[in-house]
Amino acid sequence: MVTRRRFLSRQALWCALLAGGCYTGVDGDGATDGSSGTDSASASASASASASATGTATGGETEGESETGDAPAPMAATSRYPRLSHLQWENSIRDLLYLPERTGLSATFIGDPSSGSFDNNSEDLKVTAVLWADYQRAAEAVAELVVGDAERLLLIAPETGGDSDDRARAFIENFGRRALRRPLSAAEVQQYVAVFQQGVAIGGGDPFAEGVRVVLQALLQSPHFLYRVEASGEVVEGKIKLGAWEVATKLSYMLWNTMPDDELFAAAQSGALGELAAVEAQAARMIDDPRAREMLGAFHYQLLKVGSYEKIYKDPVKFPEYNDGLRALMAAETMTFVEEVIFNEDGDFSDLLTSPYTFVNADLAALYGIPGEFSDELVQVDLDPTQRAGVLTQLGFLSANAGAFENDPIHRGVFMNLQLLCTGLPPPPDVIPPLPPPMEGQTLRERIEGHTGIGTCGEACHGYLINPLGYAFEHYDPLGRWQTMDAGKPIDAAAEFYFSGAALPFDGAVQLAGLVADSAEGHRCYAGHILEYGLARDPQAADYALIEKLSQGSRDGLYSIRQLVLELAKSDAFRYRAPVEGF
Repeated sequence: MVTRRRFLSRQALWCALLAGGCYTGVDGDGATDGSSGTDSASASASASASASATGTATGGETEGESETGDAPAPMAATSRYPRLSHLQWENSIRDLLYLPERTGLSATFIGDPSSGSFDNNSEDLKVTAVLWADYQRAAEAVAELVVGDAERLLLIAPETGGDSDDRARAFIENFGRRALRRPLSAAEVQQYVAVFQQGVAIGGGDPFAEGVRVVLQALLQSPHFLYRVEASGEVVEGKIKLGAWEVATKLSYMLWNTMPDDELFAAAQSGALGELAAVEAQAARMIDDPRAREMLGAFHYQLLKVGSYEKIYKDPVKFPEYNDGLRALMAAETMTFVEEVIFNEDGDFSDLLTSPYTFVNADLAALYGIPGEFSDELVQVDLDPTQRAGVLTQLGFLSANAGAFENDPIHRGVFMNLQLLCTGLPPPPDVIPPLPPPMEGQTLRERIEGHTGIGTCGEACHGYLINPLGYAFEHYDPLGRWQTMDAGKPIDAAAEFYFSGAALPFDGAVQLAGLVADSAEGHRCYAGHILEYGLARDPQAADYALIEKLSQGSRDGLYSIRQLVLELAKSDAFRYRAPVEGF
Protein backbone atom coordinates (compact mmCIF):
# COMPACT_ATOMS: atom_id res chain seq x y z
CA MET A 1 0.00 0.00 0.00
CA VAL A 2 1.33 3.45 -0.91
CA THR A 3 1.74 5.58 2.20
CA ARG A 4 0.49 9.18 2.30
CA ARG A 5 4.05 10.50 2.48
CA ARG A 6 5.09 8.41 -0.52
CA PHE A 7 2.07 9.61 -2.46
CA LEU A 8 2.80 13.25 -1.65
CA SER A 9 6.46 12.70 -2.51
CA ARG A 10 5.49 11.34 -5.93
CA GLN A 11 3.01 14.17 -6.46
CA ALA A 12 5.63 16.81 -5.68
CA LEU A 13 8.10 15.07 -7.92
CA TRP A 14 5.77 14.95 -10.92
CA CYS A 15 4.52 18.53 -10.48
CA ALA A 16 8.01 19.95 -10.19
CA LEU A 17 9.47 18.02 -13.11
CA LEU A 18 6.59 18.58 -15.50
CA ALA A 19 7.39 22.28 -15.42
CA GLY A 20 10.79 21.58 -17.02
CA GLY A 21 11.71 21.02 -20.64
CA CYS A 22 13.56 18.07 -22.19
CA TYR A 23 17.31 17.62 -22.13
CA THR A 24 18.67 18.87 -25.46
CA GLY A 25 22.08 17.32 -25.56
CA VAL A 26 25.78 17.78 -25.08
CA ASP A 27 28.36 18.97 -27.51
CA GLY A 28 31.19 16.86 -28.82
CA ASP A 29 33.36 17.60 -25.79
CA GLY A 30 30.68 16.54 -23.39
CA ALA A 31 29.88 20.03 -22.08
CA THR A 32 26.24 20.79 -21.56
CA ASP A 33 24.82 23.52 -23.74
CA GLY A 34 23.11 25.31 -20.89
CA SER A 35 19.71 25.45 -22.52
CA SER A 36 18.25 22.19 -21.29
CA GLY A 37 15.95 21.28 -18.47
CA THR A 38 15.23 17.95 -16.82
CA ASP A 39 13.38 15.22 -18.63
CA SER A 40 9.68 14.92 -17.96
CA ALA A 41 9.20 12.35 -15.26
CA SER A 42 5.50 11.68 -15.29
CA ALA A 43 4.84 7.97 -15.49
CA SER A 44 2.97 8.14 -18.76
CA ALA A 45 5.34 10.57 -20.43
CA SER A 46 8.44 8.65 -19.33
CA ALA A 47 7.01 5.30 -20.39
CA SER A 48 6.24 6.77 -23.80
CA ALA A 49 9.67 8.36 -24.14
CA SER A 50 11.37 5.18 -23.00
CA ALA A 51 9.49 3.07 -25.50
CA SER A 52 10.48 5.32 -28.39
CA ALA A 53 14.06 5.54 -27.18
CA THR A 54 14.73 1.85 -27.66
CA GLY A 55 14.37 1.99 -31.42
CA THR A 56 17.51 1.55 -33.49
CA ALA A 57 18.83 4.66 -35.15
CA THR A 58 18.21 4.89 -38.86
CA GLY A 59 21.52 6.31 -39.94
CA GLY A 60 22.41 3.39 -42.18
CA GLU A 61 25.89 2.77 -43.52
CA THR A 62 27.99 5.84 -44.05
CA GLU A 63 31.56 6.30 -45.07
CA GLY A 64 34.14 7.72 -42.68
CA GLU A 65 37.91 8.04 -42.52
CA SER A 66 39.42 6.19 -39.55
CA GLU A 67 42.05 7.86 -37.39
CA THR A 68 44.44 4.98 -38.06
CA GLY A 69 44.58 5.83 -41.76
CA ASP A 70 42.53 2.85 -42.90
CA ALA A 71 40.32 3.17 -45.94
CA PRO A 72 36.87 4.70 -45.31
CA ALA A 73 34.54 2.13 -43.82
CA PRO A 74 30.79 1.95 -43.29
CA MET A 75 29.41 2.72 -39.85
CA ALA A 76 26.78 0.51 -38.25
CA ALA A 77 23.39 2.05 -37.53
CA THR A 78 23.02 1.93 -33.75
CA SER A 79 20.64 3.08 -31.06
CA ARG A 80 21.41 6.39 -29.36
CA TYR A 81 19.55 5.12 -26.29
CA PRO A 82 20.80 1.70 -25.20
CA ARG A 83 19.04 0.81 -21.95
CA LEU A 84 20.89 -0.56 -18.95
CA SER A 85 20.48 -4.27 -18.39
CA HIS A 86 19.14 -5.38 -15.02
CA LEU A 87 22.67 -6.36 -13.97
CA GLN A 88 24.01 -2.96 -15.02
CA TRP A 89 21.20 -1.24 -13.12
CA GLU A 90 22.12 -3.20 -9.99
CA ASN A 91 25.82 -2.48 -10.30
CA SER A 92 25.19 1.20 -10.99
CA ILE A 93 22.97 1.62 -7.93
CA ARG A 94 25.58 -0.10 -5.77
CA ASP A 95 28.44 2.08 -7.01
CA LEU A 96 26.44 5.31 -7.20
CA LEU A 97 25.43 5.05 -3.54
CA TYR A 98 28.67 3.45 -2.30
CA LEU A 99 26.81 0.36 -1.10
CA PRO A 100 28.82 -2.70 -0.07
CA GLU A 101 26.76 -5.01 -2.28
CA ARG A 102 23.93 -5.04 -4.80
CA THR A 103 20.44 -4.29 -3.52
CA GLY A 104 18.85 -7.30 -5.22
CA LEU A 105 15.88 -5.13 -6.23
CA SER A 106 16.27 -6.03 -9.91
CA ALA A 107 15.13 -9.54 -9.04
CA THR A 108 11.65 -8.01 -8.71
CA PHE A 109 11.78 -6.47 -12.20
CA ILE A 110 9.89 -8.05 -15.06
CA GLY A 111 12.31 -10.17 -17.06
CA ASP A 112 13.70 -8.95 -20.36
CA PRO A 113 13.01 -10.88 -23.56
CA SER A 114 16.12 -12.10 -25.36
CA SER A 115 16.30 -12.82 -29.06
CA GLY A 116 20.08 -12.91 -29.09
CA SER A 117 22.83 -14.58 -27.12
CA PHE A 118 23.26 -12.03 -24.34
CA ASP A 119 21.19 -10.20 -21.74
CA ASN A 120 22.65 -6.76 -22.50
CA ASN A 121 21.50 -6.60 -26.13
CA SER A 122 20.09 -3.08 -26.43
CA GLU A 123 17.85 -4.15 -29.31
CA ASP A 124 15.87 -6.31 -26.87
CA LEU A 125 15.86 -3.97 -23.87
CA LYS A 126 12.73 -1.83 -23.72
CA VAL A 127 10.91 -0.05 -20.92
CA THR A 128 7.39 -1.41 -20.80
CA ALA A 129 4.67 -0.03 -18.55
CA VAL A 130 5.34 -2.87 -16.12
CA LEU A 131 9.08 -2.24 -16.04
CA TRP A 132 8.48 1.48 -15.59
CA ALA A 133 6.42 0.69 -12.47
CA ASP A 134 9.26 -1.59 -11.30
CA TYR A 135 11.77 1.24 -11.74
CA GLN A 136 9.48 3.59 -9.80
CA ARG A 137 9.16 1.23 -6.86
CA ALA A 138 12.88 0.54 -6.88
CA ALA A 139 13.71 4.25 -6.92
CA GLU A 140 11.52 4.77 -3.87
CA ALA A 141 13.08 1.80 -2.08
CA VAL A 142 16.62 2.99 -2.84
CA ALA A 143 15.81 6.52 -1.69
CA GLU A 144 14.43 5.14 1.57
CA LEU A 145 17.56 3.02 2.00
CA VAL A 146 19.71 6.16 1.79
CA VAL A 147 17.72 8.72 3.76
CA GLY A 148 17.00 6.19 6.47
CA ASP A 149 20.72 5.85 7.20
CA ALA A 150 22.58 8.98 8.30
CA GLU A 151 25.98 7.59 7.30
CA ARG A 152 24.81 6.68 3.80
CA LEU A 153 23.20 10.10 3.42
CA LEU A 154 26.47 11.83 4.31
CA LEU A 155 28.34 9.79 1.68
CA ILE A 156 26.30 11.27 -1.16
CA ALA A 157 25.43 14.63 0.45
CA PRO A 158 28.33 15.64 2.72
CA GLU A 159 28.27 18.74 4.87
CA THR A 160 29.53 21.77 2.94
CA GLY A 161 29.92 24.31 5.71
CA GLY A 162 27.25 26.53 4.17
CA ASP A 163 23.52 26.65 4.66
CA SER A 164 21.09 23.93 3.61
CA ASP A 165 20.50 25.56 0.21
CA ASP A 166 24.24 25.48 -0.56
CA ARG A 167 24.42 21.88 0.57
CA ALA A 168 21.41 20.95 -1.56
CA ARG A 169 22.88 22.58 -4.67
CA ALA A 170 26.25 20.90 -4.11
CA PHE A 171 24.50 17.54 -3.70
CA ILE A 172 22.50 18.03 -6.90
CA GLU A 173 25.53 19.08 -8.95
CA ASN A 174 27.91 16.40 -7.67
CA PHE A 175 25.56 13.48 -7.24
CA GLY A 176 23.63 14.40 -10.39
CA ARG A 177 26.84 14.33 -12.43
CA ARG A 178 27.55 10.79 -11.23
CA ALA A 179 23.96 9.59 -11.61
CA LEU A 180 23.48 10.91 -15.15
CA ARG A 181 27.15 10.31 -16.01
CA ARG A 182 27.63 13.85 -17.28
CA PRO A 183 27.47 17.39 -15.84
CA LEU A 184 24.02 18.86 -15.36
CA SER A 185 23.20 22.04 -17.19
CA ALA A 186 22.33 25.18 -15.20
CA ALA A 187 18.68 24.73 -16.15
CA GLU A 188 18.72 21.14 -14.94
CA VAL A 189 20.29 22.13 -11.64
CA GLN A 190 17.54 24.67 -11.12
CA GLN A 191 14.86 22.12 -11.88
CA TYR A 192 16.30 19.62 -9.39
CA VAL A 193 16.62 22.40 -6.78
CA ALA A 194 12.89 22.97 -7.25
CA VAL A 195 12.31 19.23 -6.78
CA PHE A 196 14.41 19.35 -3.61
CA GLN A 197 12.35 22.24 -2.23
CA GLN A 198 9.14 20.40 -2.95
CA GLY A 199 10.50 17.51 -0.88
CA VAL A 200 11.34 19.86 1.97
CA ALA A 201 7.80 21.24 1.83
CA ILE A 202 6.39 17.76 2.34
CA GLY A 203 7.74 17.87 5.88
CA GLY A 204 9.16 15.17 8.07
CA GLY A 205 11.72 14.67 10.76
CA ASP A 206 14.62 15.89 8.62
CA PRO A 207 13.63 18.37 5.90
CA PHE A 208 17.02 18.03 4.15
CA ALA A 209 16.65 14.24 3.98
CA GLU A 210 13.16 14.64 2.52
CA GLY A 211 14.57 16.90 -0.17
CA VAL A 212 17.24 14.33 -0.97
CA ARG A 213 14.59 11.60 -1.08
CA VAL A 214 12.61 13.12 -3.94
CA VAL A 215 15.71 14.18 -5.88
CA LEU A 216 17.00 10.62 -5.66
CA GLN A 217 13.67 9.30 -6.89
CA ALA A 218 13.74 11.75 -9.81
CA LEU A 219 17.31 10.98 -10.83
CA LEU A 220 16.90 7.22 -10.62
CA GLN A 221 13.83 7.39 -12.87
CA SER A 222 15.44 9.71 -15.38
CA PRO A 223 15.94 8.28 -18.87
CA HIS A 224 19.46 9.71 -18.59
CA PHE A 225 20.13 7.26 -15.76
CA LEU A 226 18.25 4.29 -17.23
CA TYR A 227 19.74 4.74 -20.70
CA ARG A 228 23.22 5.44 -22.03
CA VAL A 229 22.19 8.50 -24.00
CA GLU A 230 24.50 9.40 -26.90
CA ALA A 231 23.54 13.01 -27.65
CA SER A 232 26.57 14.14 -29.66
CA GLY A 233 25.47 15.17 -33.11
CA GLU A 234 28.29 16.84 -35.03
CA VAL A 235 28.98 14.98 -38.29
CA VAL A 236 32.65 14.89 -39.23
CA GLU A 237 33.71 13.03 -42.39
CA GLY A 238 30.54 11.01 -42.46
CA LYS A 239 30.39 9.92 -38.83
CA ILE A 240 29.71 11.26 -35.36
CA LYS A 241 32.42 11.15 -32.72
CA LEU A 242 31.11 10.43 -29.24
CA GLY A 243 31.76 13.03 -26.59
CA ALA A 244 34.19 12.40 -23.74
CA TRP A 245 31.42 11.75 -21.21
CA GLU A 246 29.71 9.38 -23.63
CA VAL A 247 32.98 7.48 -24.20
CA ALA A 248 33.54 7.21 -20.44
CA THR A 249 30.05 5.78 -19.98
CA LYS A 250 30.31 3.38 -22.91
CA LEU A 251 33.73 2.20 -21.75
CA SER A 252 32.61 1.54 -18.18
CA TYR A 253 29.53 -0.41 -19.20
CA MET A 254 31.47 -2.44 -21.75
CA LEU A 255 34.34 -3.36 -19.44
CA TRP A 256 32.68 -3.28 -16.01
CA ASN A 257 28.92 -3.48 -16.53
CA THR A 258 28.59 -0.45 -14.28
CA MET A 259 29.01 3.33 -14.12
CA PRO A 260 32.41 5.07 -14.49
CA ASP A 261 34.70 5.39 -11.50
CA ASP A 262 36.26 8.66 -10.35
CA GLU A 263 39.33 8.30 -12.57
CA LEU A 264 37.20 7.75 -15.66
CA PHE A 265 35.00 10.70 -14.74
CA ALA A 266 38.12 12.84 -14.33
CA ALA A 267 39.34 11.80 -17.79
CA ALA A 268 35.95 12.76 -19.21
CA GLN A 269 35.96 16.11 -17.37
CA SER A 270 39.37 16.97 -18.81
CA GLY A 271 38.23 16.08 -22.31
CA ALA A 272 41.07 13.56 -22.66
CA LEU A 273 38.76 10.76 -23.72
CA GLY A 274 38.24 12.56 -26.99
CA GLU A 275 41.66 11.17 -27.97
CA LEU A 276 42.37 7.56 -28.89
CA ALA A 277 45.48 7.32 -26.69
CA ALA A 278 43.47 8.19 -23.58
CA VAL A 279 40.81 5.62 -24.44
CA GLU A 280 43.52 2.98 -24.83
CA ALA A 281 45.11 3.92 -21.52
CA GLN A 282 41.83 3.80 -19.62
CA ALA A 283 40.82 0.49 -21.20
CA ALA A 284 44.20 -1.03 -20.31
CA ARG A 285 43.75 0.10 -16.70
CA MET A 286 40.20 -1.17 -16.48
CA ILE A 287 40.81 -4.63 -17.97
CA ASP A 288 42.96 -5.49 -14.94
CA ASP A 289 40.23 -4.50 -12.46
CA PRO A 290 38.18 -7.24 -10.73
CA ARG A 291 35.07 -5.78 -12.36
CA ALA A 292 36.48 -6.76 -15.76
CA ARG A 293 36.81 -10.32 -14.48
CA GLU A 294 33.17 -10.21 -13.54
CA MET A 295 32.21 -8.80 -16.94
CA LEU A 296 34.13 -11.40 -18.93
CA GLY A 297 32.79 -14.05 -16.60
CA ALA A 298 29.23 -12.92 -17.38
CA PHE A 299 30.00 -12.97 -21.11
CA HIS A 300 31.31 -16.54 -21.06
CA TYR A 301 28.60 -17.69 -18.68
CA GLN A 302 26.07 -16.74 -21.32
CA LEU A 303 28.13 -17.76 -24.35
CA LEU A 304 28.70 -21.26 -22.93
CA LYS A 305 25.16 -21.41 -21.56
CA VAL A 306 26.37 -22.26 -18.07
CA GLY A 307 22.95 -21.25 -16.75
CA SER A 308 21.57 -24.42 -18.33
CA TYR A 309 23.57 -26.45 -15.80
CA GLU A 310 20.90 -25.53 -13.25
CA LYS A 311 18.46 -27.75 -15.14
CA ILE A 312 20.64 -30.87 -15.32
CA TYR A 313 18.71 -33.97 -14.35
CA LYS A 314 19.75 -37.62 -14.50
CA ASP A 315 17.70 -40.71 -13.85
CA PRO A 316 18.52 -41.72 -10.25
CA VAL A 317 18.27 -45.42 -11.03
CA LYS A 318 20.60 -45.36 -14.02
CA PHE A 319 22.93 -42.74 -12.52
CA PRO A 320 22.94 -43.12 -8.72
CA GLU A 321 26.21 -41.16 -8.63
CA TYR A 322 24.37 -38.00 -9.62
CA ASN A 323 22.98 -35.53 -7.10
CA ASP A 324 21.64 -32.00 -7.53
CA GLY A 325 24.66 -30.54 -5.76
CA LEU A 326 26.76 -31.40 -8.81
CA ARG A 327 25.02 -28.66 -10.82
CA ALA A 328 26.69 -25.84 -8.91
CA LEU A 329 30.00 -27.70 -8.82
CA MET A 330 30.01 -28.16 -12.58
CA ALA A 331 29.24 -24.47 -13.10
CA ALA A 332 32.02 -23.51 -10.68
CA GLU A 333 34.43 -25.79 -12.56
CA THR A 334 33.63 -24.14 -15.90
CA MET A 335 33.83 -20.58 -14.63
CA THR A 336 37.02 -21.16 -12.62
CA PHE A 337 38.62 -22.64 -15.74
CA VAL A 338 37.51 -19.68 -17.87
CA GLU A 339 38.92 -17.18 -15.38
CA GLU A 340 42.21 -19.07 -15.20
CA VAL A 341 42.61 -19.09 -18.98
CA ILE A 342 41.73 -15.42 -19.44
CA PHE A 343 43.34 -13.69 -16.49
CA ASN A 344 46.10 -15.91 -15.14
CA GLU A 345 47.35 -17.25 -18.47
CA ASP A 346 46.28 -14.28 -20.62
CA GLY A 347 44.99 -16.98 -22.93
CA ASP A 348 43.09 -16.81 -26.18
CA PHE A 349 40.08 -18.50 -27.74
CA SER A 350 42.16 -21.53 -28.70
CA ASP A 351 43.23 -22.01 -25.08
CA LEU A 352 39.59 -22.20 -23.99
CA LEU A 353 39.10 -25.15 -26.32
CA THR A 354 42.37 -27.04 -26.02
CA SER A 355 43.87 -26.62 -22.52
CA PRO A 356 43.97 -30.14 -20.98
CA TYR A 357 43.36 -29.24 -17.36
CA THR A 358 40.45 -28.34 -15.13
CA PHE A 359 39.43 -27.70 -11.52
CA VAL A 360 37.93 -30.45 -9.36
CA ASN A 361 36.97 -31.31 -5.82
CA ALA A 362 36.34 -34.80 -4.44
CA ASP A 363 32.96 -35.18 -6.17
CA LEU A 364 34.15 -34.02 -9.58
CA ALA A 365 37.42 -35.97 -9.37
CA ALA A 366 35.40 -39.15 -8.89
CA LEU A 367 33.48 -38.52 -12.12
CA TYR A 368 36.69 -37.85 -14.01
CA GLY A 369 38.25 -40.97 -12.52
CA ILE A 370 41.18 -39.00 -11.09
CA PRO A 371 42.95 -40.86 -8.28
CA GLY A 372 44.16 -39.14 -5.14
CA GLU A 373 42.86 -37.28 -2.10
CA PHE A 374 40.57 -34.32 -2.67
CA SER A 375 38.52 -32.06 -0.42
CA ASP A 376 35.51 -29.84 -1.03
CA GLU A 377 37.77 -27.14 -2.49
CA LEU A 378 38.30 -26.88 -6.24
CA VAL A 379 41.94 -27.43 -7.21
CA GLN A 380 43.65 -27.45 -10.59
CA VAL A 381 44.49 -30.85 -12.06
CA ASP A 382 45.92 -32.03 -15.37
CA LEU A 383 43.75 -34.31 -17.47
CA ASP A 384 44.61 -37.02 -19.97
CA PRO A 385 45.22 -34.97 -23.16
CA THR A 386 44.04 -37.86 -25.32
CA GLN A 387 40.62 -37.70 -23.63
CA ARG A 388 40.13 -34.09 -22.51
CA ALA A 389 40.78 -30.71 -24.08
CA GLY A 390 39.27 -27.46 -22.86
CA VAL A 391 35.80 -26.46 -21.83
CA LEU A 392 33.95 -28.73 -24.27
CA THR A 393 35.20 -31.90 -22.62
CA GLN A 394 34.42 -30.77 -19.09
CA LEU A 395 31.59 -32.33 -17.11
CA GLY A 396 29.22 -29.36 -17.19
CA PHE A 397 28.95 -28.94 -20.96
CA LEU A 398 28.68 -32.70 -21.52
CA SER A 399 26.10 -33.28 -18.80
CA ALA A 400 23.96 -30.25 -19.65
CA ASN A 401 23.83 -31.37 -23.28
CA ALA A 402 22.74 -34.91 -22.55
CA GLY A 403 19.47 -36.49 -21.55
CA ALA A 404 18.32 -38.06 -18.32
CA PHE A 405 18.97 -41.58 -19.64
CA GLU A 406 21.37 -41.30 -22.58
CA ASN A 407 23.59 -38.95 -24.57
CA ASP A 408 22.23 -36.31 -26.89
CA PRO A 409 24.55 -35.84 -29.89
CA ILE A 410 21.96 -33.66 -31.61
CA HIS A 411 21.90 -30.98 -28.90
CA ARG A 412 25.68 -31.16 -28.54
CA GLY A 413 25.96 -30.60 -32.29
CA VAL A 414 23.46 -27.75 -32.25
CA PHE A 415 25.45 -26.01 -29.50
CA MET A 416 28.65 -26.29 -31.53
CA ASN A 417 27.01 -24.85 -34.64
CA LEU A 418 25.24 -21.96 -32.96
CA GLN A 419 27.57 -20.91 -30.16
CA LEU A 420 31.07 -21.70 -31.45
CA LEU A 421 30.85 -21.74 -35.25
CA CYS A 422 27.90 -19.37 -35.94
CA THR A 423 26.71 -21.72 -38.66
CA GLY A 424 23.25 -20.18 -38.63
CA LEU A 425 21.01 -23.19 -38.49
CA PRO A 426 17.41 -22.71 -39.60
CA PRO A 427 14.80 -23.01 -36.83
CA PRO A 428 13.66 -26.56 -36.06
CA PRO A 429 10.23 -27.72 -37.24
CA ASP A 430 7.26 -27.19 -34.96
CA VAL A 431 6.85 -30.92 -34.43
CA ILE A 432 10.02 -32.94 -33.92
CA PRO A 433 9.47 -36.70 -34.03
CA PRO A 434 11.29 -38.49 -31.23
CA LEU A 435 14.03 -41.02 -31.80
CA PRO A 436 12.71 -44.54 -32.22
CA PRO A 437 13.32 -46.86 -29.26
CA PRO A 438 16.63 -48.73 -29.36
CA MET A 439 16.86 -52.15 -30.92
CA GLU A 440 18.99 -54.91 -29.45
CA GLY A 441 22.66 -54.19 -30.12
CA GLN A 442 21.95 -50.81 -31.79
CA THR A 443 24.15 -47.88 -30.75
CA LEU A 444 22.81 -44.39 -30.19
CA ARG A 445 24.72 -43.19 -33.25
CA GLU A 446 23.11 -45.87 -35.40
CA ARG A 447 19.65 -44.85 -34.22
CA ILE A 448 20.33 -41.18 -34.98
CA GLU A 449 21.77 -41.97 -38.41
CA GLY A 450 18.69 -43.94 -39.34
CA HIS A 451 16.41 -41.18 -38.10
CA THR A 452 18.12 -37.93 -39.22
CA GLY A 453 21.30 -38.87 -41.08
CA ILE A 454 22.25 -38.74 -44.74
CA GLY A 455 19.49 -40.22 -46.87
CA THR A 456 16.72 -39.11 -44.51
CA CYS A 457 14.54 -36.01 -44.59
CA GLY A 458 16.83 -34.46 -41.95
CA GLU A 459 19.90 -34.83 -44.14
CA ALA A 460 20.47 -31.13 -44.93
CA CYS A 461 20.87 -29.90 -41.36
CA HIS A 462 21.54 -33.07 -39.40
CA GLY A 463 23.50 -35.17 -41.85
CA TYR A 464 26.15 -32.57 -42.64
CA LEU A 465 25.99 -29.97 -39.86
CA ILE A 466 24.52 -31.14 -36.56
CA ASN A 467 25.15 -34.86 -36.24
CA PRO A 468 28.85 -34.99 -37.20
CA LEU A 469 29.80 -32.48 -34.50
CA GLY A 470 27.63 -34.26 -31.94
CA TYR A 471 29.16 -37.66 -32.66
CA ALA A 472 32.56 -36.32 -31.60
CA PHE A 473 31.36 -36.39 -27.98
CA GLU A 474 30.15 -40.00 -27.86
CA HIS A 475 33.13 -41.00 -25.73
CA TYR A 476 31.44 -39.17 -22.82
CA ASP A 477 28.37 -40.53 -21.05
CA PRO A 478 25.46 -38.35 -19.81
CA LEU A 479 27.50 -37.42 -16.71
CA GLY A 480 30.54 -36.56 -18.81
CA ARG A 481 32.48 -39.70 -17.81
CA TRP A 482 34.75 -41.36 -20.34
CA GLN A 483 33.30 -44.41 -22.04
CA THR A 484 34.55 -46.72 -24.76
CA MET A 485 31.53 -48.95 -25.52
CA ASP A 486 27.89 -48.45 -26.53
CA ALA A 487 25.44 -51.33 -26.88
CA GLY A 488 28.34 -53.76 -26.75
CA LYS A 489 30.20 -52.04 -29.61
CA PRO A 490 33.25 -49.74 -29.57
CA ILE A 491 32.34 -46.06 -29.62
CA ASP A 492 32.51 -44.49 -33.08
CA ALA A 493 33.32 -40.79 -32.62
CA ALA A 494 34.77 -40.21 -36.10
CA ALA A 495 33.18 -37.81 -38.60
CA GLU A 496 34.03 -34.86 -40.80
CA PHE A 497 32.96 -31.25 -41.00
CA TYR A 498 33.49 -28.48 -43.53
CA PHE A 499 35.93 -25.80 -42.41
CA SER A 500 36.70 -23.05 -44.95
CA GLY A 501 35.14 -25.15 -47.70
CA ALA A 502 37.15 -28.29 -47.02
CA ALA A 503 35.83 -31.43 -45.34
CA LEU A 504 38.20 -32.13 -42.44
CA PRO A 505 38.06 -35.47 -40.62
CA PHE A 506 38.29 -35.89 -36.86
CA ASP A 507 38.00 -38.73 -34.39
CA GLY A 508 36.64 -37.58 -31.05
CA ALA A 509 36.17 -34.33 -29.22
CA VAL A 510 39.86 -33.60 -28.65
CA GLN A 511 40.55 -33.58 -32.37
CA LEU A 512 37.38 -31.60 -33.08
CA ALA A 513 38.32 -29.00 -30.47
CA GLY A 514 41.69 -28.61 -32.17
CA LEU A 515 40.06 -28.08 -35.56
CA VAL A 516 37.67 -25.44 -34.19
CA ALA A 517 40.55 -23.74 -32.36
CA ASP A 518 42.49 -23.52 -35.63
CA SER A 519 39.54 -22.56 -37.81
CA ALA A 520 38.64 -19.20 -39.29
CA GLU A 521 35.01 -19.98 -38.48
CA GLY A 522 35.66 -20.51 -34.78
CA HIS A 523 37.68 -17.33 -34.28
CA ARG A 524 35.29 -15.29 -36.42
CA CYS A 525 32.30 -16.52 -34.45
CA TYR A 526 34.00 -15.78 -31.13
CA ALA A 527 35.08 -12.30 -32.25
CA GLY A 528 31.52 -11.60 -33.35
CA HIS A 529 30.24 -12.59 -29.93
CA ILE A 530 32.82 -10.32 -28.27
CA LEU A 531 31.57 -7.44 -30.40
CA GLU A 532 27.92 -8.29 -29.72
CA TYR A 533 28.41 -8.30 -25.95
CA GLY A 534 30.90 -5.43 -25.82
CA LEU A 535 28.80 -3.08 -27.96
CA ALA A 536 25.50 -4.43 -26.57
CA ARG A 537 23.94 -4.97 -29.99
CA ASP A 538 23.72 -7.42 -32.86
CA PRO A 539 26.62 -7.36 -35.34
CA GLN A 540 25.82 -5.70 -38.66
CA ALA A 541 27.30 -5.90 -42.14
CA ALA A 542 29.25 -2.72 -41.38
CA ASP A 543 31.01 -4.63 -38.55
CA TYR A 544 32.32 -7.45 -40.72
CA ALA A 545 35.68 -5.84 -41.45
CA LEU A 546 36.29 -5.26 -37.73
CA ILE A 547 35.20 -8.79 -36.85
CA GLU A 548 37.55 -10.15 -39.50
CA LYS A 549 40.43 -8.07 -38.11
CA LEU A 550 39.76 -9.29 -34.57
CA SER A 551 39.33 -12.91 -35.61
CA GLN A 552 42.49 -12.94 -37.72
CA GLY A 553 44.50 -11.49 -34.87
CA SER A 554 43.03 -14.08 -32.53
CA ARG A 555 43.73 -16.94 -34.94
CA ASP A 556 47.31 -15.76 -35.48
CA GLY A 557 47.92 -15.75 -31.72
CA LEU A 558 48.32 -11.96 -31.59
CA TYR A 559 45.19 -11.23 -29.55
CA SER A 560 44.43 -12.84 -26.25
CA ILE A 561 40.84 -12.66 -25.06
CA ARG A 562 41.64 -9.57 -23.02
CA GLN A 563 43.39 -8.00 -26.00
CA LEU A 564 40.34 -8.62 -28.18
CA VAL A 565 38.32 -6.47 -25.78
CA LEU A 566 40.98 -3.74 -25.82
CA GLU A 567 41.07 -3.77 -29.62
CA LEU A 568 37.30 -3.38 -29.67
CA ALA A 569 37.57 -0.32 -27.39
CA LYS A 570 40.02 1.26 -29.86
CA SER A 571 37.79 0.71 -32.86
CA ASP A 572 35.72 3.28 -34.74
CA ALA A 573 32.68 1.09 -34.03
CA PHE A 574 33.17 1.89 -30.34
CA ARG A 575 34.14 5.56 -30.53
CA TYR A 576 31.83 6.73 -33.32
CA ARG A 577 28.31 6.20 -34.55
CA ALA A 578 26.46 6.71 -37.81
CA PRO A 579 24.68 10.05 -38.29
CA VAL A 580 21.00 10.05 -37.48
CA GLU A 581 18.27 12.67 -37.68
CA GLY A 582 16.82 13.82 -34.38
CA PHE A 583 16.40 11.41 -31.51
